[in-house]
Amino acid sequence: MRHARLKLSSEDSVAAYHVISRTVNGERLLDDDCKKVLQKQIWQVADYCGVRILTYALLSNHFHLLVLVPRREPVSDQELLRRYRVLYPSPTRYQSVRIKVIESQLATNGPLAVAWRKQQLALMGDLSPFVQILKQRFSIWFNHKHNRFGTLWAERFKSDLVEPALHALRTAAAYIDLNSIRAGLVSDPKDYRFCGYAEAVAGVKRAQAGLFCIFGHGTWDHVQSTYRCFLYASGTVEKEGKACIDRKAFEAVIKAGGKLPLASALLCRNRYFSDGAVLGSQAYVRAQLDLYRQKTGRRRKMDIQLLPADITDWGDLAVLRSLRKNAITFPSV
Repeated sequence: MRHARLKLSSEDSVAAYHVISRTVNGERLLDDDCKKVLQKQIWQVADYCGVRILTYALLSNHFHLLVLVPRREPVSDQELLRRYRVLYPSPTRYQSVRIKVIESQLATNGPLAVAWRKQQLALMGDLSPFVQILKQRFSIWFNHKHNRFGTLWAERFKSDLVEPALHALRTAAAYIDLNSIRAGLVSDPKDYRFCGYAEAVAGVKRAQAGLFCIFGHGTWDHVQSTYRCFLYASGTVEKEGKACIDRKAFEAVIKAGGKLPLASALLCRNRYFSDGAVLGSQAYVRAQLDLYRQKTGRRRKMDIQLLPADITDWGDLAVLRSLRKNAITFPSV
């Protein structure tokens, strides 16, 4: 389900989304230098748009973001100028001259300032402009850097609505931060520097703030310990320092009628977290379905879907979209 069909929680004070975007043809175009630039731009554009990054993961052919989008609120002219300078830290001569004219007109609410203010506000407090600006800015940099032209991204981004409740956010965050483990890139997510968890462990305050948001207050040591225990819950078999369970071990548990610990289940590639459209408690997902029907007038047969109980205890999590077979793929490492 595309973002345009997911604007269901505009009445809420905040909406949370799991965003995914892939490179064209799934090509592995993003090396470490590219990821560094994309990482920097994510924080810049999020600050400009007023979007809060909870965590993220950057891979060679796609990225994941877990973001909070607050309800649009008035933004002062001073804050607009600050955000503009965050987005354009090294303005061109034309931009420098223009922003000085705008600053002078803001005091008297001149016509140029009014138009500029309206243009900036239209790009804030909304998921679509945030992702579009991010992808456009990175594409321009990437094409210039590699002397290429044309599209870099495969399609318009996908976004799943996530209930802004602790269990749903924690589960989605862990799924994202474990991407490097599922891809076999590292044996510990803290060692993969292009994810929110690793950046937080490295002491970056902005990344720590995202985890504080979903794992409580107190000291960073407490939050970090809580999240790490969530990522490495008992039952995750470690072999030679690798936090993963091989395919045979997974399948043996499932065939025997047992259930995996949540942390272990999150090591699977689970399309419910990327293609489920809405992720949250049964009550939340059903409310979003009702809201969708009210807004679109569509009454086609559709119902919420519980995550498969034979895999693990998902704690009342449900999704909106029914997925075909192979929704869950066991790890091969």
